[in-house]
Amino acid sequence: MDQLAFAATTYRTIRDRIRAIDPQLDEQTLADTVEGLTEVHEILAAIVRAALADEAMVTGLKCRVGEMQDRLARLQDRAAKRRQIVKETMVELDLTKLSAPDFTASVRPGMPSLVVLDEDAVPKTYWEPGAPRLRRQVLAHDLKGGAEIEGVALSNPEPVLSVRTR
Repeated sequence: MDQLAFAATTYRTIRDRIRAIDPQLDEQTLADTVEGLTEVHEILAAIVRAALADEAMVTGLKCRVGEMQDRLARLQDRAAKRRQIVKETMVELDLTKLSAPDFTASVRPGMPSLVVLDEDAVPKTYWEPGAPRLRRQVLAHDLKGGAEIEGVALSNPEPVLSVRTR
């Protein structure tokens, strides 16, 4: 950018000197003359070309990022399905631990989650004030503590697969 600053200063100086020598000179002739005597137009054109190249890279990267996000989603889905297969098989065969040189997988009992059977039957104390919104964490905590609350229940706990790689 030092070249640009120097070229801009040179452009201004030459333009002002020509204008001082010939105040009657029309703007188009002055601009053409100063353009021929300085490099500012070439420098600005190079900067615009670089900006256009950057914008083309942005467009290409946006497309590539979209493709990579799709790939990421597919890989995450595939990994989840594979873990589900291992968990189901280990539960079916009553295996609690699988040891390998590079990982250890174990199946442990999961925690029951909240299942809302009838929202209308849930007491008002479990609703947030303002726009009605169920306070699910408070409800689940009370149910796990042994409270009997109409309209909700705890689900059967699902086994959880844990994989450690250390």
